[in-house]
Amino acid sequence: MNNPILSLLEERLTRALAPDLLELRDDSALHAGHVGAREGGHFHLVIRSKKFVGLAPLARHRLVYEALGDLKAVGVHALSIDARIPS
Repeated sequence: MNNPILSLLEERLTRALAPDLLELRDDSALHAGHVGAREGGHFHLVIRSKKFVGLAPLARHRLVYEALGDLKAVGVHALSIDARIPS
């Protein structure tokens, strides 16, 4: 990962959630010209963690946001989350 934002996000998620699957994608280029694009990047996350077991999707998303902290401070405008449990 050459993108410092992706590296920071990956580090925080790995430390907090110990995922067995973590895929981060920078979709910023798809949003060029969008008003929010000036405020930071657009990212897509697929994450699978045992820490999500027994949690509703909204609670999983909350854990992700807690792990990441202040997204605007690191240059994230939008984050799409696919939070999965191990099968």
